[in-house]
Amino acid sequence: MFGSQDLFVLLGIGIFFFGAKRLPELSRSLGQAMTEFRKGMVGGMPEAKTEAKVEAPKDEKSQAG
Repeated sequence: MFGSQDLFVLLGIGIFFFGAKRLPELSRSLGQAMTEFRKGMVGGMPEAKTEAKVEAPKDEKSQAG
């Protein structure tokens, strides 16, 4: 795939175009985008999160009398 020489060239080009300060931000956002893409491919559309209320069962003794 990529050799070490290729990665050094890409890193040099990235620093040249974006600067050393923005490069970590760009790589972090790229990683997050790839993660979201993978989640979307595996799971499809995310399900809507709904909170269901769980009611405690009522005693029959308290209702009877």
